[in-house]
Amino acid sequence: MENRYVSKQERISQDFQWVERLSVLMDSRFRIGNFKFGLDPILNFIPFAGQAATLIISLVLVTVMYRNGASGKLTIKMLLNVTYDAILGSIPLLGNIFDFFNKANEKNIKLLREHYYENKHQGSGVGILLTIGVILFAFVLVFLFLMYALTVWLIGLIF
Repeated sequence: MENRYVSKQERISQDFQWVERLSVLMDSRFRIGNFKFGLDPILNFIPFAGQAATLIISLVLVTVMYRNGASGKLTIKMLLNVTYDAILGSIPLLGNIFDFFNKANEKNIKLLREHYYENKHQGSGVGILLTIGVILFAFVLVFLFLMYALTVWLIGLIF
């Protein structure tokens, strides 16, 4: 009878290999000359659905590794890579070009290697979240101020 119990380290290793293979498929499986690319930029030629599919695949990869004990700090960094890739990749035409060069999944694999094998990126990630929150709050304040200034200027033109 076969032992079905798999140690946590073996499961992490198996899942890491699966995530790594899928990341290579998405980012660098194909080659033209010295230039590598994957399914990510190809799928993004399908409006909306392609970008949604690549985002979902990237989120699944992050989720699998989070379930396997990736730290909060690492998970946030990986989600930032995926978000950055999804936002800039969704810009028509420029996003398609961007996706051929930005390899978010490979960046995440590098972060995972550093986390699991070099003990980097440990911690909760609260500092990263606070920094993002402060930056977003500042952007909102600047936006509100600009909207106020525009309103005052427009009212000044009318009256």
